[in-house]
Amino acid sequence: MDRLTASANERPGVKPFGLLMLTRYPEPGRTKTRLIPHLGAEGAATLQRQMTEHVLTQVTAAAQHLPLAVEVHFAGGSRAQMQDWLGETVTYVAQSAGGLGDRLIAAFSQSFALGRPGAIAIGSDCPALGADHLSSALQALERVDVAIGPATDGGYYLIGLRQLEPALFQAIDWGTERVLEQTLAAATAQGLTVELLAPLSDVDYPEDLPQWERIARGNR
Repeated sequence: MDRLTASANERPGVKPFGLLMLTRYPEPGRTKTRLIPHLGAEGAATLQRQMTEHVLTQVTAAAQHLPLAVEVHFAGGSRAQMQDWLGETVTYVAQSAGGLGDRLIAAFSQSFALGRPGAIAIGSDCPALGADHLSSALQALERVDVAIGPATDGGYYLIGLRQLEPALFQAIDWGTERVLEQTLAAATAQGLTVELLAPLSDVDYPEDLPQWERIARGNR
């Protein structure tokens, strides 16, 4: 696994939160697989590439005025391929082996090992995510243990922590409409306080594509 180091552009005297963006190198046939029947393998990979670029642009812009250190946690491809694709202004780390819960635990653990006061994990499939949502998450984490951005499909597009909480990522039925419900139940069982942010929609299925098309038109 690639070693994660502190970002070179962190502000002196200000310890930022880690902004952990989990994504995948856009290799046809291995990404956005639920959209392959609709878009084809090449089309699904193109969508993955475009949405990742969009979300990364949003969060790196937000990090210019919020205490966030952007870390791209990637699966597939190599560090060199990721840098060729997304540039060298953010930190890259290969995702660990295992399921999504294992990979989230590892990503948070690596970020907290740098002495971060907190960390926020996001994916690359919620193109409506912007600086306001990240700011709301940071504000929530001043009050509570866990900040969660609910997705309209029953999952979540963001989860922020003040310390590592592995129980939130264990025994979760990932990819189902029960993810948020189970995560909230785990938080309650651990005695953790939670604040929910504004809900947003992920782009996972053909019926979600109009959301991305509207955003893409705005980008153009």
